[in-house]
Order: sequence, then C-alpha cells, then structure tokens
Amino acid sequence: MGLLAIGTPLQWPEAKKAAGHVREWGIEQLLAIWRRAKGKERDALLWGDEIEYLVVAFDDEQRDVKLSLRQADILEALANDGDLLKQGGGVPGLQCGRNNKSSKTAPTFHPEFGRFMLEATPGAPWGIDLKDLLDVEEDMKWRRQIAKEHMEPSEFPVTMTTFPLLGDKKSITPYYPPSGEKLRSQFVPDEIANPHIRFPTLAANIRQRRGRKVELNVPVYHDEKTAKPWKDPTVDYDMHNWPEDDDVRNGAAKNDCIYMDAMAFGMGSCCLQITFQAKNMEEGRTMYDQLSPLGPILLALTAATPIYKGFLADTDVRWNQVSAAVDDRTPEELGEQPLKNDRWRIPKSRYASNSTYISRDPRLRPDYLDPDLIVDEKVKDRLIEGGMDELLATHFAHLFIRDPIVVFNEDLQELDLSKVDHFENLQSTNWQHMRFKPPPPGNDTGWRVEVRPMEIQITDFENAAFSVFVVLITRAILSFDLNFYLPIQRTTENMDIAHRRDAVLNEKFYFRKDPLPKRQARMNGASNPPSGASTPQPSRPASPVGPVEDEYELMSVDEIINGKANGSFPGLIPLVESYLDSINVDVETRCELARYLALIRGRANGTLWTAAKWIRHYVAEHKEYQKDSVVTQGMAYDLVKAAERITAHEGRDGFAKEMLGRCRQQE
Repeated sequence: MGLLAIGTPLQWPEAKKAAGHVREWGIEQLLAIWRRAKGKERDALLWGDEIEYLVVAFDDEQRDVKLSLRQADILEALANDGDLLKQGGGVPGLQCGRNNKSSKTAPTFHPEFGRFMLEATPGAPWGIDLKDLLDVEEDMKWRRQIAKEHMEPSEFPVTMTTFPLLGDKKSITPYYPPSGEKLRSQFVPDEIANPHIRFPTLAANIRQRRGRKVELNVPVYHDEKTAKPWKDPTVDYDMHNWPEDDDVRNGAAKNDCIYMDAMAFGMGSCCLQITFQAKNMEEGRTMYDQLSPLGPILLALTAATPIYKGFLADTDVRWNQVSAAVDDRTPEELGEQPLKNDRWRIPKSRYASNSTYISRDPRLRPDYLDPDLIVDEKVKDRLIEGGMDELLATHFAHLFIRDPIVVFNEDLQELDLSKVDHFENLQSTNWQHMRFKPPPPGNDTGWRVEVRPMEIQITDFENAAFSVFVVLITRAILSFDLNFYLPIQRTTENMDIAHRRDAVLNEKFYFRKDPLPKRQARMNGASNPPSGASTPQPSRPASPVGPVEDEYELMSVDEIINGKANGSFPGLIPLVESYLDSINVDVETRCELARYLALIRGRANGTLWTAAKWIRHYVAEHKEYQKDSVVTQGMAYDLVKAAERITAHEGRDGFAKEMLGRCRQQE
C-alpha cells in the first residue's frame, strides 16, 4: 500500500459530480508519465514481495483468540524504536540477511484496510542474482520476528488468509458493537477498519454508489448434520438501525450461503503479492500478458480460505469474496435494471480477473481478446491522440470506466502533471489479478508488473517458495520466449474453477497445449526441445495460425506444473529447471531452490496438502466438531494456535507434514 493522502474526502453525491473531472485529469497525468517514461530502460530485474499478517490476541486460560485492533499502536512502536531507526529501512529500519544480519536493508511495515492487519515488505528490492532468492525466506522470518517484538506478549502475527471468526460480533479486542455509520454492517463495527479517512470513506462510498450494502454469499459446506436448506443463523432479520438493514429482508442473505455485508470481509483477507520491475516497458507488457493465464493456477495452489464467520464454506479461496466486498456496481451496471442513468452494463466487479492483454507480441491474436470488453471510447481516443498505442490505450480506457471512489476536495484545485494522484485514484482501485504499473515521477523506478492472486501461506517457508517459484517462471518466460496466451474468457472461467473445494486435485483448467515458441526451425519440422535442454534463441516467433480452440485444452494442475506423462506438455517446473540448467546455477543454490520447487510439485500432485485442505481436516478431526459445519470459539482458538506452532516448527519433527512434507531441512 502506498502513502495515504490526507485531505477532506467528498461524500458520494459530491464525489460523483467530480468523477469526470478526476478521470480527465488522471488521463492527462498518465500521458505525462507515458511521454516521460515510454523509452525508459533498466538493465536488471528487480522485484519485491508483500506479506500480510493478521494480528491475533490469545487468551490461553479461556481458550479464546480474538483479532487485535492495535495496528496503529504496533506501527507507532515500530516507528519510534530508535535502535531500529538508526539502522535504516523504513518503518522501522533494521538490517537483516540470510547468514549475516547486517547484510541487507530492513523490512518496511505498512498499514492495511483492517485495523487487525499489518503488511511487510523487504526494505530494498531483491535483485537479479539467484542468490538473492536464498535470502527471501530468512527475510520473511525476520519481518515476523520484528513485528512480534513490537506486540503485546499475548499477540502474534499469523499468516492466515482470513480469521475464522471474523464477523461473529465478539472476536475483536477491544470490543466495539457492530452497525456503525460507515459500514452499517450487522456483523462488524466501523472500528474494524483502519481509521485513516480513506478507508471508511471508501467503504461508505462503495455502499452509497451501489445503492445498498455489498453482498457476499459464500456456499456453506454441507456436512452430515448440516441442515438443508441451511439459513445463516447469525443474520438478524429484525434489525432496523439503518435503511440498508432492509437488504436481508429483500433477499440479500441467500439460503445455503454464509452471508456477509461489509468491505471488511474481503479487504480483511491476507495475501501474498509479488511485484517485478522490468528492464523496459515492452518487457513489462510481455510479463503482464504471459503471467496472466497462470493466475488461476497460483490461486488454486495456494488455496487457504475454507472458513468464514465461524462456518465451513464449500469454497477454498478468497478471490470472489473480496470481489463482492468492494463491488460498487449499480443495479443498472449489474444488468438488474435497464440502463437509464449509467453508461454501461459492467460484467465484472472492480476487483476481478484481468480483461485485457497489452503486449505488442505478434502471437497475440485478436481472438484472445475479450469481445465484450467495456471501454471508455473518449478516454481511449485521448490516449491515442497523446501518442499511446491502441492496445495499451484500450487497457487504460477499460480501467477508467470506473468512478473514483475516494476524492479529496484539495486535489480538485489544480492539475499537477508532476503527480499521479488522479491517475492512481482509478488505477489503484482496479484490483485485478495482474496490475501493470507505470513508473512514478520523481524517482528511478521502472515499469512494473504486480502478481496479485496468491493466498497467504501459514509459514514463511511456503511464502518464500511461492515467491521464488513466480520469480523463476518469470525468468523462464523471458529467457525461452514462452507463450501462455489463452482467450481472456478462459482465464476468467479458470478463476472461478480455482474456488472449488480441492480444485488443485479435482478440477481441470484451460491451459495452452504448447508454450514453446514456434520458431522457423520448428516450423520446418524440428521437434520441441527436451525437458532439461535450453531452448534455442534465434529469430522472432511466428504468428500463430489455425483455430484458437486447437491451441488449448483442459489440464489438471499436476499436468500444468509437473508436465504430462506422455511428454506432450513440458510442465512449468521442468521449464524452470531447464532455465536453471541454461544459466549453470551452482550446486548449492540449485539444491536450495529444489526445496521450494518440491513444495510446488507436491501441492500440484496431491502429495502435499493446501492450507485449505489442512484446515478442513483439522476442523473435521477436532473433538468439538459436530459435523454441522460450525467452527466454535474453542475450535478457532486451537486452529490459530496450531497455525502459530506450524510457523515455529515449519515441518520439523513431522509437524504439519501433510502441508510441508520433508521440504524443510531438519534443524
């Protein structure tokens, strides 16, 4: 999360009047960036990761666990630690490294939407040297240690995607009653959100623009004793605090679904994000396109969200729930009413999978693009007039169909082309599973791509493994000129498939049959290079021909990650291994990286469980569980305690071996 602006936010009726103004100025700021940076070059890959924590407070005597709303106090303690600040690095500064704690810049801590959340990033970007990959895990451990040292003894920074009892009205400390003025939620108070004015205004304006509260209905998991039909027993149909309380009486709470009604139920989820800096804009556009089809696969591999509000869900991941939690579309935009006051029917929430490709790759066929893409043609024309090519202009003109949600009065006084506030107002509230980020003014940062779909994992080892894997597959894509293009609609479908229970084992995903480049040699009859051999690097890849439907098929995650048994698809890990072979990695580094790849391989073939499967098994085997889909206070306490122990043990002594196997070195 970037710096939080200070100002006077407009309530939605006034913000709506200023929306066109903000869009127009945002486009002018984007064009200023384009003119300054379109030829910008970088020599080396830089990248960084973002880890998000839930801050929980244990009461061991009462066997209770609550979310601690002390984010501001913890960040203040970090910022005021003089010994840390002396050593540099942000909020706070501290030196850390894999073998030498004085060798790397300190991690930096940031606020997040939930007052019970922290975000931590490395204090400086990771570099292109593969040995940097070996520092990531220790840096993540160090971040957690720093955070813990600035908390109360009863508190712990746990990396679970969602808190299992969020919304049960009592599992926060200090306690506040629900149904505040901004969220107007039955289940959570306004105080659960970060107090910075941006966050409550964001939540309130989304609700007001939508014309009703956000609506999350997650299918409940039906166990042996779960009622059919099942009605969420926590819903109060008689509440009359706000006009929005009529939502549930008008059918907002669906049968057989866990019902939630506030932004906190989505933006209160934790994830693992990776941002890459490309050497130039064209490389960034390639990375954006080629990583996009991998998003649903990464989501399924990292599945970690089987519980909401104290009930087992019949889904395993958070994505669609976050999407619903910030969905500001009106009934007209949703297609529930004829268009009268709004401009378009919009198929997706502003938090959704990508809808565009942007690379000027000759392999990008028009057939891959979304035929129903909604674009602001006025914005597109202005961008093209300003010199931007049509593909990238289409991308930004699609993002700019949205309204700015939080508008500060002070920002409307004059247009400053040295800033990006108006552009970022819309760019940063289009939460897609990939984000293309132009260079900000005033520093040396380059063109960047953010990978956003992954769920946070319980251990630092797992989070490091997925971070390293994404870095390596990115290097393989660029080195071998791999082609993962799919029609955009197939990636959208894949994101939904990834939500299904145990999707990583039980479902199949659309994926490209042959990612290897069709160069002239192969067109003349040469076969694919074998796994383990480096791919030749000569001429430009040929444009594809033939029916698009022949280019992809349904594959299991195991086939996508580990390859097909008949050799017809190489697999992402074998491609990564071929890349490592091609750059002659030393034996020690290769062995260390193999630990991480073994985790990914095991998740894909089912020998290692996802966190979602482990959590379900833990609940099912708990002595208090009644096979009725209910997760009690005592069960939640034991579950989060177990997550804390897993964080400490990380597979040693066979602890959580179902998730981690023997990937961890025994210490």
